[in-house]
Amino acid sequence: MKVALYTRTPDSNAGRMRPEFKDSLIKEGINVRDIDHGQPYDGADDVFIALGGDGTFLDAASIVGDKGTPILGVNGGRLGFLSENRPEAVIEALTKREYGIEKRSLLELVSPSGLFQWPFALNEFSVHRRGAAMLGVDVVIDGVTLPTYWADGLLVATSSGSTAYSLSVGGPIVLPESKVLIISPISPHNLNVRPLVVPDTSDIRISFRSREDIITFSADNRNTMIPADSVLSVRMARFSLNRVRLKNTDFIGALTTKLFWGGDIRNGNEL
Repeated sequence: MKVALYTRTPDSNAGRMRPEFKDSLIKEGINVRDIDHGQPYDGADDVFIALGGDGTFLDAASIVGDKGTPILGVNGGRLGFLSENRPEAVIEALTKREYGIEKRSLLELVSPSGLFQWPFALNEFSVHRRGAAMLGVDVVIDGVTLPTYWADGLLVATSSGSTAYSLSVGGPIVLPESKVLIISPISPHNLNVRPLVVPDTSDIRISFRSREDIITFSADNRNTMIPADSVLSVRMARFSLNRVRLKNTDFIGALTTKLFWGGDIRNGNEL
C-alpha cells in the first residue's frame, strides 16, 4: 500500500506526532511519502492521510483536488469531525485494509472566476461584512428570490459542513449522505428568518447591499476580498471527495463523543 502523509505545520501537535506516526506506518510495510502544502500532487497513492484537525483535512481536500485519492483524517488536534480517527486505529485499519470509502459533496464557485486556485469547498462558502454597517444579502434559488437577509453575513453549507460553521450560527445537523445545501444567515437582524435547507441540485446566486466597497468571502478556511457589487454563482460540484471511513465508526457516534449530543442524565451510560 502507498500513502501520502500531510500535516499543516511542523511545530503543531500533529507535526510533532508525524515522525513517530510515519515510522509506525513504515514498520507495517506501508510505503509513505511526505506531502507539503503547495506541492503539486499527482494522485498516485492509495490513501492521502491528513494528520491534524479538520482544518488539515480541508487543506488536504484542496491538495488532492479532483484526483480522487481517498482522504483519511487522523486526529492530531482537538475536536475533529472529518479527522476523527486516532493514529493507532488508523495504522491497524490500513494494515488490515478494514475501511470503506464514502462520497462527500463539494460546493463550486461558478462565478466570479479566479478568486481561488481551487474554487471548491467541502464545508461552506460564506460572506461577511467588513465595516460596522449591517450587510444586506439577496439570494436567488433557481430563479426564485428570497427576502433580503440583513445580517453580519451568510453561508451556504454542504451536509458535511452542517457540524462546522453552519452549526455555530444555528443551522441544523444533517447526515453527511443527505443531498441538501444549508443557507444560514450569520447574526441576522431579522427576527423572523431561519436557516433554509434546499436540494443540492439548486443553482444559487448571491448579491449584496452594502455601505462598504468590499466584502469578505471565504471558501472553507481560505479568505479573500470581493467588491460589494459582485454576484456570486454557487452550485454543487460535478465531482465528489472520497473520504476514508474506518470500520465501526459512524456520524452519530461522532456526534455523541465530540459534541455530547443527546447528553442527558436520564440516558444513563448510553453516551
